[in-house]
Amino acid sequence: MKVYLSVGSNQGDRLTHLESALRHFEGGPLQIVQVSPVMESPASLPMGAPSAWNQPYLNLVLVCQTESAPELCQAWCRRISSELSPPAESRWAPRAVDLDLLIWGDSVLEQDDLVLPRPDLHNRAFILSPLVTIEPSLAIPGLGEHTVLDWSRRLTHHIPLWMGIVNLTPDSFSDGGQLETLAAVMARVDLMVEAGAHIIDLGAESTRPDAAGVPPDLEWQRLEPVLLALRERRQDRLLGPAISVDTRHVEVASRALELGVDWINDVSGLQDPGMIALARAHPAQWIAMHSLTVPAKRGTLMPEDLDPVAGVEDWLTRRLSEWDAAGLDLDRIVFDPGIGFGKSALQSLELMRHVDRLRGHGIRLLIGHSRKSFLSGIGTDRDDRDLLTVGASMKLCEQGADIIRVHDVPQHLAAYRGWSHLCPAGW
Repeated sequence: MKVYLSVGSNQGDRLTHLESALRHFEGGPLQIVQVSPVMESPASLPMGAPSAWNQPYLNLVLVCQTESAPELCQAWCRRISSELSPPAESRWAPRAVDLDLLIWGDSVLEQDDLVLPRPDLHNRAFILSPLVTIEPSLAIPGLGEHTVLDWSRRLTHHIPLWMGIVNLTPDSFSDGGQLETLAAVMARVDLMVEAGAHIIDLGAESTRPDAAGVPPDLEWQRLEPVLLALRERRQDRLLGPAISVDTRHVEVASRALELGVDWINDVSGLQDPGMIALARAHPAQWIAMHSLTVPAKRGTLMPEDLDPVAGVEDWLTRRLSEWDAAGLDLDRIVFDPGIGFGKSALQSLELMRHVDRLRGHGIRLLIGHSRKSFLSGIGTDRDDRDLLTVGASMKLCEQGADIIRVHDVPQHLAAYRGWSHLCPAGW
């Protein structure tokens, strides 16, 4: 039986508590198959609750397999929670571990002490957002054909994944040459991880306008030592950020996957037959970006009289049909409209103003706008662009972008925490 559970913590060392809960699954009736990213959300509290209870949660969702009865698994989950978290004075009080059954296969169960799916699951961002990262097309039993992605689109807020950009190139447009040593790279990664990044995106070929292409061997030469260091660091950790490689070369993507990379960020739009075959054969996550040319060519833009949203949607519709025909799992594909790639400044802004339209195609959406040149008409230096990027990112959060790709992860996560605490209650 396929079962979904949520695990949360908003007391003490929250990440350590979550890892402790996962270690308790060893030898139990539920075998972990997949773990979602860890996502933060404000505590949902009633009026009059003590201010000390206002501590944000870290939440994740587990996919498990079991041969045991739901009543036994519920009792076992409660036993783990009680072992790791002393009884709370109220259901709203902070707790070290909160473990709940969410979905039990296709079943709808209503017993005195067990109701599945979890009541009001489809209205809870702290559950839906992690579920979307695992299985966007999952339908909640008893709630019709709507998928968890559909339900998440109906919420007034959605918790995004934050992807941190790590450029291993000497010529990237904003930070080329800053990470020339492995120590410098790992220090940058540590800052992102500490801030709460969900994905670390490594790029070893610049795609700035008019950049020279990099042969795959040189690209791999830049990537391999970093990937080996990250693999070693992750060996004993149950939780932590996913690793992504930003590449358009099939041979580089294949080598990266062999070293345990979780994501391939294909800036050429997942159109190469070799890349499509690799995506069909490997269970990683794939990002497909719309572009006219890669690297971008200065002056090669979408026609000025074309609605850029309609143009990008037309491209995506054709790609979705091709990917489906090729046998790809669309749950593992994320769409990036390619802000700044073959678009004028105004066209890029128009795309970002209509995230709601871009979200309507049944797959997840990534926006990569950080420090892009479309901001140059508003601010000039890098610090200006970082602040402008943060401002734009908060609007993207409001519109429900699934993944937001940025350079300065600590600055964004700090701004997001402030923004999220002013959102309507009901996380």
